[in-house]
Amino acid sequence: MRQLLRRVLPVARDLLVTELALYAQLLRWIARRPDVPAGATPIPYARMATPVVWLFIFGSTVEVVAFDLILSRWLTFLRLPFLVLGIWGVVWMLGLMASYRMRPHLVTEDDLHVRNMARTDVVVPLAAITRVQVTDTDVGGIRSVRIIDDRLLVLVSGRTNLQLTLAEGTTLATAHGPTTPATVGLWVDEPREVAELLRRRRSAPAR
Repeated sequence: MRQLLRRVLPVARDLLVTELALYAQLLRWIARRPDVPAGATPIPYARMATPVVWLFIFGSTVEVVAFDLILSRWLTFLRLPFLVLGIWGVVWMLGLMASYRMRPHLVTEDDLHVRNMARTDVVVPLAAITRVQVTDTDVGGIRSVRIIDDRLLVLVSGRTNLQLTLAEGTTLATAHGPTTPATVGLWVDEPREVAELLRRRRSAPAR
């Protein structure tokens, strides 16, 4: 039993923290306050995921209304729990959408913050980037961060379209622990523009 609790509790804690982070981003969206510090350049990556998430939000909203109408007529004792569950699902997906919109990637004076949704933030020093390539990669799956061979991939819908080659021995911190990848892949809305921005920042003289 103790071993089971040791396995379950960290997972439950992680899910709770993620849930609260989604709601925090939803509040930011309502207040129109993106998570972009002063002096940082935001790099959006939400364009591809936005239609899919909106479709799920619309479908879930219709489902909530339909179930409420059906249950209010025939199974009234189930109406309230299904209504609460349905509303929670819609709010959760709105938080997901807000995370895409409110937490773009960031370019600061020294670093590139590769983000994804509410919690992922991989900090890549600009000085460690030796090459920037526009290349579309589709590895599938639903995980937002994956390590495949010597590649660290921060995915949107299982895809990346920008690849950063790093100087040998560059170690990055991730939610899965430190890793030393040869390349980092990420998805951005305008890969060619972002590639040019990173090339300029990488070659800019230190202040």
